[in-house]
Amino acid sequence: MATSKEILNEATSKMKKSGESLSRDLGNIRAGRANASILNRVMVDYYGAPTPINQVASITIPEPRLLMISPFDESIIGDIETAINASDLGLNPANDGSAIRLSIPQLTEERRKELVKDVKSEAEKAKVAVRNIRRDAMDDLKKGNKSGDFNDDEFHELEDKVQKITDAGIKEVDAIAADKEKELMQG
Repeated sequence: MATSKEILNEATSKMKKSGESLSRDLGNIRAGRANASILNRVMVDYYGAPTPINQVASITIPEPRLLMISPFDESIIGDIETAINASDLGLNPANDGSAIRLSIPQLTEERRKELVKDVKSEAEKAKVAVRNIRRDAMDDLKKGNKSGDFNDDEFHELEDKVQKITDAGIKEVDAIAADKEKELMQG
């Protein structure tokens, strides 16, 4: 049986990971500005092995709406271009022989609103995950209470702590989502 401290630490850790996961997921949503993280899911066929683009090239942002991809090995520039075209990014790479330029188009107001809806949906999924973690922690505490690991007063005190951890987790999710919404609407 886990101790009350282990239960609280595990819940805190898992809720923190939910926020980190949300940040990663929202990083893939294009905001009309150059952001190297939009290329995180693009895999390049590098000597027969799918390899993340950031492991075969340096990615820089020379202008607010331009990504420059400079391969470490210029012989794979065509493979990088193919990988970008095959991705669902909807961007057209411009290959000059030594580097690839990706121009990030301005988002329309309608598209911004659609993306904000996506952000809200992802945030809601993260909140559900946080609540599920809370439920699991509460179940563990109830088991500990029944088995006599701690008395009713300790149980209620631990319940309050779990609720405070949950409130902090939800607040973090809301803050991450609000930042992304703000970024999308400013674009």
